[in-house]
Amino acid sequence: MSPEAAAARTDAQWRQVLNPVEYQVLRQAGTERPHTGEYVDTTTEGVYECRACGAELFRSETKFASHCGWPSFFAPLAEDRVRYIEDTTMGMKRVEVRCATCDSHLGHVFEGEGYGTPTDLRYCMNSVSLRLVPAEAAEGSDATV
Repeated sequence: MSPEAAAARTDAQWRQVLNPVEYQVLRQAGTERPHTGEYVDTTTEGVYECRACGAELFRSETKFASHCGWPSFFAPLAEDRVRYIEDTTMGMKRVEVRCATCDSHLGHVFEGEGYGTPTDLRYCMNSVSLRLVPAEAAEGSDATV
């Protein structure tokens, strides 16, 4: 199924294809517990896709060790892959990051924290919102990474 076709799912269809944790984070803007996600410490080369629709979002080359408890990236694969929403929940002003294709919640982006990255941004993503396609798997399917 293409990312665009997946994005057209109804709420009932999302509930059928996502497990309860995935649904809570991706469709209800929840957050997984820190240091529990499968990609927190992953250094595998590849592309991170939206777990809900399969749209390519981040490359492993932009992932860095922020030690915050969630996978961190300094830039999306391309700006048109994500969209930003002002988030004032939890008594603070943050910027929520969503998949531009299916509008699923990915995490938040923070600026000016002093990490030694080219953008001074930290895209703090939920592992459960992502799926890593390793470079060697993509090469085996004739896809480019």
